[in-house]
Amino acid sequence: MDDRGPTCDISRIIQLDLDLKFKTNIRELFEEFDNFLQNSVIGIANEMQPVYRHTFWQYRRENPNTKVGDPPPDGMPGFNSGVMLLNLEAMRQSKLYNQLLDPNIVQQLAEKYRFKGHLGDQDFFSMIGMEHSELFYVLDCGWNRQLCTWWKDHGYADIFDEYYKCESHIKIFHGNCNTPIPED
Repeated sequence: MDDRGPTCDISRIIQLDLDLKFKTNIRELFEEFDNFLQNSVIGIANEMQPVYRHTFWQYRRENPNTKVGDPPPDGMPGFNSGVMLLNLEAMRQSKLYNQLLDPNIVQQLAEKYRFKGHLGDQDFFSMIGMEHSELFYVLDCGWNRQLCTWWKDHGYADIFDEYYKCESHIKIFHGNCNTPIPED
């Protein structure tokens, strides 16, 4: 082991939640690695609910012109980690990504964004993505069509559809929030 972590022969993996239904061959998802930009280490889709509009509320109030928490295409809605492509070799080689793993740096970002998350890895990726979007290749919404509508009934009905819309061909349904997945 060196200072970059354990070494191994695996250079790329796909990490998936269990509440998914594939509508295509997973090989097509793996081929998305070919679309990564030079600094991309992770492929991940945008969050399709205003959860990060909500959790970044204090930062948004203090920075009224921010795009943090705003819906796509121009906003920064945060990420959903239900479908992730991890370029392990790029992660090992990226000085920036490895710096962001330092607990002190994470704490500094959390303080800057007034952020207290509750969704684990998804919160981490969303927070560092607000600061360093170049580390992420954003998957098309069709690769992670989230079905949960919880936030629509909890204070965000007026803006919910701006996050939730996905006009792409659906390749993976994500039954997050225990949402039923459509039958074929």
